Amino acid sequence: MRKFLPLYITNVLGVMNDNMLKTLVCFVAAGWVEPQYKTFVVNLTAGALVLPYLFETVLPHFYKKTRVVRIAKMLELPIMAVAVLGFWFQNIFLAISAVALMGLQSALFSPSKYGLIKDIGGKDGISQGMGGMEAFAFLGILIGTFLGSVLSEETSPFTQYAMLFVLAILGLVSSFFIKANEEYQSEFISANPIRFLRETYLMVSKHKGLKHVIYLLCFYWWLSASVQTLLILHCDSQYSMSPSETGLVLAMMAIGIALGCLICGSLDKKRFMLGYVPQIGIGIAFLMLSVFVFDFSKLVFMIVVVLIAVLCGFFKIPMDAEIQKRAKAEELNIFLAYFNLVSFIFIFCASATNILITNFLPTSYVFLFDSVVMFLASVVFLFNYKSVLCFFGFNNIKLHYDISVKNLDEMETKSNQNLLVLPMHRAVLDPIMLFSMFYDKKLQPLVDSAYWNVPVVGHILNMFEAVQVPDLRVKGRSGVEQVQHLDSIIQTQLESGSNILFYPSGHITLDGRETIGNRRLAYNAAKILPENTKVVAVRILGFWGSKWSKYKEKTTPSIVKLLFLSALYIFSGYVFVKKKRKITLEFYDITEKFRQWKTLSRQDFNKELEKIYNSDKEYEDLVL
Repeated sequence: MRKFLPLYITNVLGVMNDNMLKTLVCFVAAGWVEPQYKTFVVNLTAGALVLPYLFETVLPHFYKKTRVVRIAKMLELPIMAVAVLGFWFQNIFLAISAVALMGLQSALFSPSKYGLIKDIGGKDGISQGMGGMEAFAFLGILIGTFLGSVLSEETSPFTQYAMLFVLAILGLVSSFFIKANEEYQSEFISANPIRFLRETYLMVSKHKGLKHVIYLLCFYWWLSASVQTLLILHCDSQYSMSPSETGLVLAMMAIGIALGCLICGSLDKKRFMLGYVPQIGIGIAFLMLSVFVFDFSKLVFMIVVVLIAVLCGFFKIPMDAEIQKRAKAEELNIFLAYFNLVSFIFIFCASATNILITNFLPTSYVFLFDSVVMFLASVVFLFNYKSVLCFFGFNNIKLHYDISVKNLDEMETKSNQNLLVLPMHRAVLDPIMLFSMFYDKKLQPLVDSAYWNVPVVGHILNMFEAVQVPDLRVKGRSGVEQVQHLDSIIQTQLESGSNILFYPSGHITLDGRETIGNRRLAYNAAKILPENTKVVAVRILGFWGSKWSKYKEKTTPSIVKLLFLSALYIFSGYVFVKKKRKITLEFYDITEKFRQWKTLSRQDFNKELEKIYNSDKEYEDLVL
């Protein structure tokens, strides 16, 4: 914590000055115009602070980050002079220009301050550094916003001017105490904003899913900027609050975000907090919707605002940390500059949207619009980040079932080994469960090419790098060619070192027994099995007789219908009171047996596999 302190203090003083100046303009300068133009001035001021980020700097890529920070803090002094002139002459153009110049100064400062986190704390200090940075930042928002609202009502102009300069000077002094072990950045990246966006997008896209982390984090900044500006208008129009009371609400929001950031920064070191982000985002969306739907009292409204703020802290930190963790040292500054540029495009769009909505509709409609945006953004992220989707899937399965695992260590491999995983197939849920559990093993399923035509399913299969296989239902000579092609695919995947998974039976069991019959897929794989491939058979007991199986049914259950029903159980709370069905997963290393069985006939080979899969006790309990 101590090594980050000079950076935290430098940042918090800058954030305080940003927000105090913006709040003063919103409350003081907005009083210089006719009442009907107040909404426009407030939103324009918020937009002015973020518009300069559209011209995001990449200076930290060419110069030391500490040097860029100090230059940025030096520029803050003349900017405060412009602000004072604006207030002195009651010139709204100068006042808003000062806000825009502070935005430009922050655009210079922002990539450097985030880039310094890894330089100061190392890779192990990223989560703590990000949590502290954001907590202190929102402390700055809290103090700056509250000071601005109080100063606008209860102090002389000279006190306001003095505070702006004092914060700027203290920030400059603290910047000289920042110590960091900076790495030299050797790659060239264009300083042209349009070209920079295009080039960096391509760089980010090489890290699977990382661009979706960045975009969802941008939606967080959309929401944060939108609500902060919105509260100034909503508290006045809906609850007739004074500037000081509105400042208190804004301060409470900042406290909530800071608290969420601190707690999440601590938890993120021990838990996979990124996995909870989509659910937190959906929770924020519903709270925002409640403000639109219900006519809350002042007290209830303030409680809801604080709840939204705390969740926002939990929403933000895991994504900040993920960018830092996944970017290479030589890429980090570039990615942070790219994120800052894109995020402030989002913030600017949020300001523009607020202006548009509030010009025609009550302020509560902004809460409705933002709730829809946050909900959709969270769902899109869920289905575009593999580890998060798997985490979400397995956690929800555990809500419904009591899962126990035997011989899990059989899934471990030596450094030069790859896996061939052969599970039994008694329910449509078991592949979802397996891939949710073992996403880190990078298992590639062999899947019928027809599934790529199913909406969403094809997209998810691409996320898992599933291998398209030909349609084995084809008969005659074409069918033989399809099988030969499939054998070639399996051999290529195994020899390339991929971990692959397929079901030897090729279908969900019809009667509770795993029946492979005359199928040749596993048998042919045994014939071509590379020396460094480990074969693991998986028995999954407990699903037969559940709604996910074909128990007493002639057709395969609809997975869409069952997923909807499962979600309904969770939202209704029924899943927390009903008795959980016990599911057991058993893993067996059958590598040596698999190699030995290849000398048998295909039918005998399949019978040996069936002996491993079938559990007479489970079958007899349910059927006989």
